[in-house]
Amino acid sequence: METGGCRMSGAEPSAPAMITLEDLDGMAEESADSAYHSNGSSLEEEAERTEDEEQERLLSYWQSVGRGHQVDVPRDMAEPIQQLTRNNNPRERQTIPFTLIQRKEKLGDLLYEKRQYGKAKWACIKMKEKQYEQSICLGFMKLMRYICEQNSSGLYLGITIPIVTIVHTNEAQSEMTQSVTVAYYLPEVLQDEPPHPFDSDIIIEEWPSTIVYSRSFRGIINEDAIMREINLLAEILESPELCLQDTFIIAGYTNPAAANRHNEIWFLQRP
Repeated sequence: METGGCRMSGAEPSAPAMITLEDLDGMAEESADSAYHSNGSSLEEEAERTEDEEQERLLSYWQSVGRGHQVDVPRDMAEPIQQLTRNNNPRERQTIPFTLIQRKEKLGDLLYEKRQYGKAKWACIKMKEKQYEQSICLGFMKLMRYICEQNSSGLYLGITIPIVTIVHTNEAQSEMTQSVTVAYYLPEVLQDEPPHPFDSDIIIEEWPSTIVYSRSFRGIINEDAIMREINLLAEILESPELCLQDTFIIAGYTNPAAANRHNEIWFLQRP
């Protein structure tokens, strides 16, 4: 997934082959100005044409990087992609709240954090593709539609971070199963009455208060990387047996297309 994939809001300027809103705005201004003076079209017509071109360009980009990971990006994703891109303002993204219980360090390096996340509602979609990357891309596309007005409120819901993926391993923790759950934390203002998804595959779930052990890591995420991080955190924890042994969470904070993106592995303390 180094060269692209299913994009989450939160794209970094260094992400490869990035089409930024600044690029699109600049192109739109040049296009509208030259077209208006050349054929006398109205500003409204040019604005509509520019918006269609922006939407096509973004969709084409997503489709091209999706093909590299055997993921089909359908045409009905054009509007959600455009809307998420336009709302891609880091200051407007809500971070999931938690209480920090402990920070474990060694020689100045952070080994892990122990946190408590409160009871909250999440929009969840279960996936079971052949590859982890396919599951998270297809799952997030479904969640994108829900976030971008395909819900009972008809409103754009806003992005929260991290987007999390629940993964499972066999008892020996030697390999992952194909079943994953991609989940979106509902913003605080929607927690009491979450909008209903139009997609019946998306389920609103209330997760109980949970203590997690979190360790940050950088780079691409695939099955090998996840198993490596699971094994590494298991070695660092003083009592890993206090946590679930076959269920873990991958938390993503930055654009999946970025080569050096910010991720976390979460161990879940047993109830």
